[in-house]
Amino acid sequence: MIFKHVAESHSISKAAEKLGYVQSNISQRIKILEAELGVRLLNRNNRGVTITNEGATLLDYANQILLLMEEAKIELNPEKWPEQLTIGATQTVSALRVPRILSSFLNVHEQVEVKVKTDTARLLLEQMIYGEIDGAFISEPFDQDGLKTVYTIVEKVSLISSTSCPVEKQPEQTLLVNSDPHCIYRQKLIHLAKKNSQKNARIIEFDSLEAILQSVSDGLGISLVPSDVAKLSRYEHEYTISELPETVQINFVIKNRQQQPKGLKRFIKFLSEETYSK
Repeated sequence: MIFKHVAESHSISKAAEKLGYVQSNISQRIKILEAELGVRLLNRNNRGVTITNEGATLLDYANQILLLMEEAKIELNPEKWPEQLTIGATQTVSALRVPRILSSFLNVHEQVEVKVKTDTARLLLEQMIYGEIDGAFISEPFDQDGLKTVYTIVEKVSLISSTSCPVEKQPEQTLLVNSDPHCIYRQKLIHLAKKNSQKNARIIEFDSLEAILQSVSDGLGISLVPSDVAKLSRYEHEYTISELPETVQINFVIKNRQQQPKGLKRFIKFLSEETYSK
């Protein structure tokens, strides 16, 4: 387990922090393992560690062993060890899209215990590397070794403003955006403002989608959200909605490995069959 954390985080210090050990303990345990196997598993450098070919082979076996142990517990005592599925999602995606998908999934696979974690795309990708989540719905482009996209959803987006203060009556539009600088909806809104000669538009950041929606309703400014969210019946009298020709691509991303947890395999198969209501 120690080797797995070091190899996947490419850092002895990060692995030590994650496991609650001192760095010297981690280093010593790795050296003992290398001596026992008679091969070098990691290359040390100023930027951390990189895994050797022998280390990659060991990591693959370690992942397979851990997954087999989990499957054995499920088979032997499913009441005590039910199938687990932990899904991550960025805040905007988790507002509507993910609940719909999971509701349909659980109608078919009610034996699977599902957890959902909401965070920024960067932190979700990090959690996936550490094995804290099985997969994540990411609406931003990502460049991370060891991960792959297994399913993609194309989502329409809409510009929203208050019915009492529509866009055309806001010569100096205030942009209401997520505080995450990598949020794709934030980036698209700022790009749209610049395209429309609003290069110095005022920007107000929020930590939640609900706060953005309420602020738009109160006439504080405009925002860009998934069309499905903007068109929810509870908002239909609060917003002026302008659907854009642009779209956002939502990817379901997982770790690229030979064996996947049983709950995750069921979920990927479910997505590929498109049995849920879009």
